[in-house]
Amino acid sequence: MTPRRRSGARPGRRWLRRLAVLSVVVPALGAVAGLAMLERLAIAPRQLGPYVERRASGHNPAIEASGRWVGRHLVALDRAAHEGGMPALNLGAQPVPANGVSAARVVLVSNVAELRGALAGAQPGDAITLLPGRYRIDAPLDARQPGRADAPIVVRAELPGSVRLEQEAVEGFRISAPYWRFENLGIHGVCHDDSDCEHAFHITGAAHHVAAVNNTVVDFNAHFKINGHNMVYPDHGLLESNTLTNTHVRATANPVTPIDVVGASDWVFRRNLISDFVKEGGNNVAFGAFVKGGGERNLFERNLVWCEHKLTGRPGQRIGLSLGGGGTDKQYCRVRGCIVEQQQSILRDNLVAACSDVGIYLNSAAQSSVVHNSVIDTAGIDVRYPGSSADLEGNLVDGPIRSRNGGIVRERDNLSAASFYAYLGYHPVRALYAVPQLEWHAAPARRETGGGAGPDLCGQPRPARPAYGAFERFTPCLAAPATSSNSAAN
Repeated sequence: MTPRRRSGARPGRRWLRRLAVLSVVVPALGAVAGLAMLERLAIAPRQLGPYVERRASGHNPAIEASGRWVGRHLVALDRAAHEGGMPALNLGAQPVPANGVSAARVVLVSNVAELRGALAGAQPGDAITLLPGRYRIDAPLDARQPGRADAPIVVRAELPGSVRLEQEAVEGFRISAPYWRFENLGIHGVCHDDSDCEHAFHITGAAHHVAAVNNTVVDFNAHFKINGHNMVYPDHGLLESNTLTNTHVRATANPVTPIDVVGASDWVFRRNLISDFVKEGGNNVAFGAFVKGGGERNLFERNLVWCEHKLTGRPGQRIGLSLGGGGTDKQYCRVRGCIVEQQQSILRDNLVAACSDVGIYLNSAAQSSVVHNSVIDTAGIDVRYPGSSADLEGNLVDGPIRSRNGGIVRERDNLSAASFYAYLGYHPVRALYAVPQLEWHAAPARRETGGGAGPDLCGQPRPARPAYGAFERFTPCLAAPATSSNSAAN
């Protein structure tokens, strides 16, 4: 058997119940009939296993024990063992300074009081430069003065790793004015209660054209929160080469999504490294990044989302990248009611790996483009609800590509795998790679056409016959030995 292109409808909750029963009666029905049913349902073992365990709980001890056994084995059939974890990469924040902008005036600060004063008195062209050291943040830092297109206000450390902001406040930098830029900062949430460390950056209202480049942000629920205020939205922003991660499971019922965007349009999210966003509280569902709330023309390109790097094997659902997220309450929609959650947004050249649920999820996302992404060790790609329409091309998917609840999928030359293969412990797409190094075992599978657009995830040009997925070779994404300490573990 070889990987193949496939899409199909994914049924609703009633089929989950039937599938739980099917797991018992498959031997009686015969292997061929059972696998055909699994293929039609298009539910991954990693999704079915936890469901079986939940359905068995609360019954007599024998049923509970059987449910746990079945659940564990279903997940084990599907999940990869990422021995050694994620290698050190040149994606995300790096030990070299970001390419900053020229400053009209350098304002040096050495403590939090001076930082607050510099923010309050900032003028276009200022470079507010934090001297090396630790800064304890116990209340939000407000950025309310506008910069200009030709003279943004910059907040920076001269060298990455030289400044550590320790935040014990719900929000850190609260930006409500345009043309601000944040570079080379290390921000760590240190709250005793995870619900008290919500955002390192809250970008809202009139804060258009805000950029955050080469920052390391650790231990927050939504490291970057971007949303409107009084129907004004912070459009045209940039998040580039940031490392966003958590060192522990987030014990909170609040949303857990390192990049959480509601209503904003025309943002670019590029070369960010996002990992370990595990939520144990509330609905237990977390996303690596989503844009929703009626925004348009947002772009995710050349990002790496590694759902479970160090925080592995926990209950709950981790979803990689999403256009539409879990949906938006009507009062928060850019267009009242959210006719669609997203429109004309793009996912390209991203690597999404090691997720307990789907790697890419489109929820009421119209006119979407999903191009040359690698989706490895996840439950595949879901395109859901009638508002969703998506063009998928050149993707490499370790699992199925599904239309669900009326979503429209237009496929062109993708490499994916039938869902029932996973129930056999067979993963033909994953087998193309050595995991976690993600080097091809042999010559990569190549498309007949589709080259010329570039660069790929690792910065390499695409040949005329490009490889399926996010990269030609993964080696150029690996950090040089001198920079290996700047990984997602930092």
